[in-house]
Amino acid sequence: MQVFCGTLLALFATGTALAQDVSVNDGRDLYRTYCWQCHGFEATGDGPMAEMLAIRTPDLTKLAGENEGVFPTYRIAEQIDGRSQLLAHGGEMPIFGAVFETDRQTAVAVPNGQPMMVGLPLANLLAFLGSIQAD
Repeated sequence: MQVFCGTLLALFATGTALAQDVSVNDGRDLYRTYCWQCHGFEATGDGPMAEMLAIRTPDLTKLAGENEGVFPTYRIAEQIDGRSQLLAHGGEMPIFGAVFETDRQTAVAVPNGQPMMVGLPLANLLAFLGSIQAD
């Protein structure tokens, strides 16, 4: 119990957000500010800038369906935060730079149950994308 409490205090001291701070609505707002131009207002890959990209813009509502019904949190986080390069974006995504970088970190669960630390804006965006998955 002492280790847990010490870890919790350390997280608060370093600016770590709690999971309850994650907001689907904030994620939707980020999406509508930075992503819809390519991915479409309904996230179906038909944004007005999509035709200018080197590869087809994916339908973001089908990410879970294309992954055996499980939203691929880790893979999508990697693509958004730049850990995985995307040629369609000229390299790193997002091309918006520091939008998703923050000192305020939170843990999101990946499909195997392990936590992955990401910035709170990215956690919000992931929550939004997870919420729009088609059946």
